[in-house]
Amino acid sequence: MSSVRRAPVWLVLVATSLPMFMATLDNLVITNALPVMAVELGATIEELQWFLNAFTLAFATFILPAAALGDRVGRRTVFVAGVAVFSTASVLTALSTEPWMVIGARALQGLGAAAIMPLSLTLLAGAVPTRLRPAAIGIWGGVSGLGVALGPLIGGLIIEGWNWQSIFWVNVPIGVAAIPLALAVLPDSRGERRPLDLPGVSLAGLGVLGVIYGIVRGNEAGWTSTEVLASLGAGAVLLLAFVAWETRTASPVLPLSLFRDRSFSVANAVGLTFSFGMFGSIFLLVQFLQVVQGRSPLEAGLMTTPWTIAPMVVAPIAGFIAPRIGTRALMVAGLGAQSVALFWMAGVLTTDVAFATLVPPFVLAGVGMGLVFAPMATAVLARMPERHHAKATGTNSTLREVGGALGIAVLTAVFTGAGGELTPTSYVDAAVPAVATGAAVLAAAFALAFLLPAGRAERDDPIAAPDQQEAAPASLVPVGVGATA
Repeated sequence: MSSVRRAPVWLVLVATSLPMFMATLDNLVITNALPVMAVELGATIEELQWFLNAFTLAFATFILPAAALGDRVGRRTVFVAGVAVFSTASVLTALSTEPWMVIGARALQGLGAAAIMPLSLTLLAGAVPTRLRPAAIGIWGGVSGLGVALGPLIGGLIIEGWNWQSIFWVNVPIGVAAIPLALAVLPDSRGERRPLDLPGVSLAGLGVLGVIYGIVRGNEAGWTSTEVLASLGAGAVLLLAFVAWETRTASPVLPLSLFRDRSFSVANAVGLTFSFGMFGSIFLLVQFLQVVQGRSPLEAGLMTTPWTIAPMVVAPIAGFIAPRIGTRALMVAGLGAQSVALFWMAGVLTTDVAFATLVPPFVLAGVGMGLVFAPMATAVLARMPERHHAKATGTNSTLREVGGALGIAVLTAVFTGAGGELTPTSYVDAAVPAVATGAAVLAAAFALAFLLPAGRAERDDPIAAPDQQEAAPASLVPVGVGATA
């Protein structure tokens, strides 16, 4: 164990950040590949949603259980297993010849990512000296953001140079290199051994799946059909049963008592609605550039960089100034900017809209995202005792993933309900009300943010405590659409 502890910090960073970069990169890489996959696999827009949502739902369902399992059997053990599962699922996705195969393999990828994302940060924090921990965590967060920002561009390069399968094949050598490195460098630490809340995980996962399945099937099967009503009803009942179970079990996967804290509960409500509006809209807008305007995957990736790169620049600045001006002010400004940006896009979206017309709202949306990410992490942990940090950040990541999946499902339902199809002539008129719906949800998040405490750091304020500052980046793990998943 002592040899592991003496590993150079840079090597520890590579061992923890490389798999995390692989998982975050896949979020927007596949988003950019959807138009090509739709043609080559004969996938419908409903199936394209599941290419994303299968990953997102599996990821959201197993984040907290994976962290708890790591505490019991060893964090490195579960982390390495996650890398192996993700890499294997990447092979299965690349070999898929039917949409249902992609959906199944993507769900398996989400399971692997759920073990990679939270445990990579925990392992990093435990393997570097305390004095170097804040800098190491900052680099880790930067690598995570880089994966999201470069996703569309790298995806475009790979798809244009090879094929859509290649975006999954590239994960294999990364996984093969990452597993022995993690085993050699990282200590296999453990945490508090608590029972796994398997009933809670099952109720929550199946409940969210039922609701999203009903929304996705609504337009095609009919909103009053037995299939849709049964799915929505069963999902709602299971989610209510989940809440009831979590109030009674001794070791809940989602401690409802955390929501008694106003900063935590409002920040999570904002996180869910933020992901709903923004990433649901991204799903439609990224495809617009290829389906309607005939851009290549690489061109589409380059054109969206004003949107995806801006948070990388703005988020660190927001994190630095948040203690001075407060998390509430930054989040209100960021959510307002995103809502305005999406309403702006909906207002100018036409078949032949010039790229120059889209750049200002793209930049505004990216700046808005950057103003929300870091302050949200701080707000979630502002009044949380240290013993609850892991579950608090895991809860925030879970709700944001669920929000992204719901956003894709609902906004696509609006799109298809308005007659939208994946063709140049039947896309724009249906995309406009869908994007406007996303903008309206972000406006609701903007209003919710006013309920946050001001969030300015004081000398004796827990928000400024070093241990909480170190833990904060855990909730910055991107949405698969993720984050854009």
